[in-house]
Amino acid sequence: MYFCDMNNRLSKELSQGVRTRTFWADRMLISVLEFASHSIVPNHKHPHEQVGVILEGELYMTIAGETRLMKAGEAYVIPGNVEHGGKTGDKPARVFDTFSPVREEYKY
Repeated sequence: MYFCDMNNRLSKELSQGVRTRTFWADRMLISVLEFASHSIVPNHKHPHEQVGVILEGELYMTIAGETRLMKAGEAYVIPGNVEHGGKTGDKPARVFDTFSPVREEYKY
């Protein structure tokens, strides 16, 4: 798949109020997440490296026990097996994530 049509890709619910659209190659996967206001991705960890950018809105991101309010244009880097999670306040958010290697459970 060389070109990805984000607007016509079905989304997958990750948790209440959080949906993603994913695309992947052999060794990496991208995910565009839509967070409704007051939604949560609970703290979790996985062996995949994760790099993300806030595209729109605001997201409270917790990585290794440290929480920051992140705004559009800000990025984060999460090494594999580091606990992290996110939540929105009154504003929704849109986030672009990249995972390596591919998260098989995000292929749908």
